[in-house]
Amino acid sequence: MSYSVAVVGATGAVGSTMIQSLQELNFPVSQLHLLATARSAGSHYRYRDQTVTVQDIENFDFAGVQVALFAGGEIASEKLVPRAQQAGAICIDNSASFRMHANVPLVVPEVNSEALRTHQGIIANPNCSTIQMVAALKPFVDLGLRRVLVSTYQSVSGTGKEAIEELENQTRAWASGQPAPPPRIYPVPIAFNVLPQIGSFGPDGFTGEETKMMEETRKILSLPQLRISATCVRVPVFYGHSESVHIELDRPCSVAQAEERLKTMAGLQVMAAGPTPTPLQAAHQDEVMVGRIRLDPSVENGLQFWVVADNLRKGAASNAVQIACKMLEMKLL
Repeated sequence: MSYSVAVVGATGAVGSTMIQSLQELNFPVSQLHLLATARSAGSHYRYRDQTVTVQDIENFDFAGVQVALFAGGEIASEKLVPRAQQAGAICIDNSASFRMHANVPLVVPEVNSEALRTHQGIIANPNCSTIQMVAALKPFVDLGLRRVLVSTYQSVSGTGKEAIEELENQTRAWASGQPAPPPRIYPVPIAFNVLPQIGSFGPDGFTGEETKMMEETRKILSLPQLRISATCVRVPVFYGHSESVHIELDRPCSVAQAEERLKTMAGLQVMAAGPTPTPLQAAHQDEVMVGRIRLDPSVENGLQFWVVADNLRKGAASNAVQIACKMLEMKLL
């Protein structure tokens, strides 16, 4: 059986990657609808052996669409996801709009696919930095995951195409000895810089990105009391998020045991020996890479490791398509 699929926000960085992931993961598509704002309507994409024209989302009728993948941002999702749901589509949403709703499963297929059975027409795709971290945390949950500290090093593609262009333009200006163009996307230049703020600050001093990581991790792992703290940083990298993760367990776990546990996790590539994984290695693939696995001597039963993944693929587009594939496997479509 094949399915009528819509991609909302098809011309953006995540949406265009969703189109690619649908092909690469062989999701059975009978008809593909590519949707965007009126500004992008009329543009064309190649999908398998056909050319698909982007349609104006404002005029689109979701009747007959069975799977709708949303990559258009929170404002678009809040308006359009209920519309698609009411028309009968199963909505897989990449925005933060529905992630913490009690009746909406928040899913990384390798980690908590059983949550898909509770869906009521909407499934939330977690934040990019959360996805790769929970994939590496899951093998340790049964040892009593007591505490998590994470610092992220997040690429500019997480902000979108315009942020990629901003980094490119600033880097070219530096290389040619010209003054850098003024920043438009970020508050200060991103080239050769790091920005320890992703999202706005809350009253507790944490940014929106940090709060997402903490709340989403608790929900995905079903650990509502998990002690977790995050610092999220934007770095001058085009693709791929990196994370330094420290965990504290109730029971001891050696480095060798940790490596074996991680190796049993689908979707993880453990790099115990050899070079430490980098964003360049992770770019354009769906696996989460884990390296630098070592004991944390500052706490009892502590481990620390380095986690890298392509934020547009596993961190967004591919995870959404993998959710659809998992639902097909579980006979939920």
